[in-house]
Amino acid sequence: MSDERARAPRMPPRWFVVTAWYVHRAIYRGTRGRLGLWRPRPGRWGTLRLTTTGRRSGQPRSVILGYYEDGPDLVTLAMNGWAEGEPAWWLNLRAHPDAEVVLRGEVRQVTGRAAHGAERERLWARWREIDEGLDALAARRSSETAVVVLEPRDAVPR
Repeated sequence: MSDERARAPRMPPRWFVVTAWYVHRAIYRGTRGRLGLWRPRPGRWGTLRLTTTGRRSGQPRSVILGYYEDGPDLVTLAMNGWAEGEPAWWLNLRAHPDAEVVLRGEVRQVTGRAAHGAERERLWARWREIDEGLDALAARRSSETAVVVLEPRDAVPR
């Protein structure tokens, strides 16, 4: 019998994660969007730039997020770098669901919402195919990680 134990995923220190976010945004801004965003490929996620309206300030707030496509919808996770608490962009999106997404070579107007029930399970399973360590990372948080669906604004509500 082997004495293999499931290990908690190793996470870099919080300062490193935050620094990486700042560097990624700086690359995006410094190259005027030529670098920093990419489309998802089979078995891989892509990156998008989401601009929400600040829930308190009313000012535009932008963040770069990982995503995959589910038909016309874009799917991301409100994970805050796997730290506790909800990311500010998700709190903003819940207060003001209409937002703008910049993809590589495309801009879309979207409405954001959380997936629930069977839809959430299906979308989470798809994320799990992309990232095998997803469940272990999510277990680091005391609350459930929201699966966020960004629907084209002209889509029919479900």
